[in-house]
Amino acid sequence: MEPGSLPDLPDLPDLPDRPDPAYLAFWRERHVCTLTTPRPEGGPHVVPVGVTYDPESGLARVIADGGSKKVRNILAAGPDGALVAVCQVDGRRWATLEGRARVRTEPDRIAEAERRYAERYGRQPRVNPTRVAVEIEVTRTLGRG
Repeated sequence: MEPGSLPDLPDLPDLPDRPDPAYLAFWRERHVCTLTTPRPEGGPHVVPVGVTYDPESGLARVIADGGSKKVRNILAAGPDGALVAVCQVDGRRWATLEGRARVRTEPDRIAEAERRYAERYGRQPRVNPTRVAVEIEVTRTLGRG
């Protein structure tokens, strides 16, 4: 193998409907993630975020400022939301959740997203009166925990 090249890895199939315990444990560890949203002109917008994943409800959640670009991109996609992906990587372990994102402004939804964030990341998010919750209905899981 040449310096700087990566080894060939086998194609990895999508995970089954019920991800394995290692994959789920990986989503409980503290990791910075990325959220990829579609820009109105079609290109991807990728930003670092904190993500929580609840496999029982099939939801991933991101807390965000209501005026952020990621939120504006999701809103620009229309009332059905936007197709997005969240991803985290740690060495050879990686996990991606794909699905449809919608912006939620209901106080109980925001509070639930904040609670889950505090649980995963070990700290309360800063106070933000313009905070919203991005809820992603997960339709596909990929990766290796």
